[in-house]
Amino acid sequence: MTDGLGWGILATGWIAHTFTQDLQDAGLRVAAVGSRTAERAQAFADEHGIPHAHGSWEALAADPTVDVVYVATPHPFHAEAARIALEHGKHVLVEKPFTLYAAEAEAVVALAAERGLVVLEAMWTRFLPHMAEIRAAIAAGEIGTPQVLVAEHTQALPSDPSHRMNDPELGGGALLDLGVYPISFGVDLFGPPVDVTATATFTATGVDQRVQGVLTHEGGASTVFLAASDLAGTNRASVLGTGGSIEIEHTWYAPTAYTVLDLERNVVRTSRPDVPGRGMQLQALELEALVRAGRTSSDRMPADQSVGIMRVLDAVRERIGFAYPQERRPQERRAAG
Repeated sequence: MTDGLGWGILATGWIAHTFTQDLQDAGLRVAAVGSRTAERAQAFADEHGIPHAHGSWEALAADPTVDVVYVATPHPFHAEAARIALEHGKHVLVEKPFTLYAAEAEAVVALAAERGLVVLEAMWTRFLPHMAEIRAAIAAGEIGTPQVLVAEHTQALPSDPSHRMNDPELGGGALLDLGVYPISFGVDLFGPPVDVTATATFTATGVDQRVQGVLTHEGGASTVFLAASDLAGTNRASVLGTGGSIEIEHTWYAPTAYTVLDLERNVVRTSRPDVPGRGMQLQALELEALVRAGRTSSDRMPADQSVGIMRVLDAVRERIGFAYPQERRPQERRAAG
């Protein structure tokens, strides 16, 4: 165990357990956990051997042993939890999607800048070795000029109407949970889109079950994406360039292999980089490196790009005609205030 930054885990769901295990396996110091109830926090602390457990987000943020707060709440609470942590002087790693909608993202990033603190979106895919290699291959011209990204993120998730994926009050729907991955990848490759088209089908509870669309970027490059919460597809991605292509295997957004091909579809090379654990610790290591360097925004996942991605997600939802209840109740936007 290092004597580095103390991590505070805010919320106790599956992703928090997975992230905490990767942190501890990497030798990073998990100092505390916080939940809405002391019982859940203590059970999480007992399972992972964490020294401090807190029955409120405020108590976690006030813990002097905590330097960084990892926000793993349901989407509608990301902005509020990040605000609480930042107001207590903590750096913040916020699970994707960064917030529920762009106005919240703008407020969080502005507060972090005002306080001189790191705010980083936990888009863990950005930090995985195969994605770093793919970016380097594209920069080196291995496939010429990239023109098209085709990517899907499909999973057969629970259909229970009370499940958070199907509950509009909890930010349910395929777009924010699944579609954010290919959209973020497209923005990383080509920059923000200049045009967005999208269509969707909906669950009985009113959230998007399948959403598909095209982002058109400056210069004519495009991102073709599909997200679905009721289907299990190949979860592959392809980057098509003027001189070849890169095919990313199942599951493209997690540690996996990729192949570089020429225009005749001949294999140029393949690679499958090793990754310890699930690889979620890499985003934490990035945040710690930023703090040590006295920087507040990552080159790999810039805070202003996280805001831009939320604007794209907002645009997709506008195209498909879907708004969350919180957007229709401005008086409840505690987190953006």
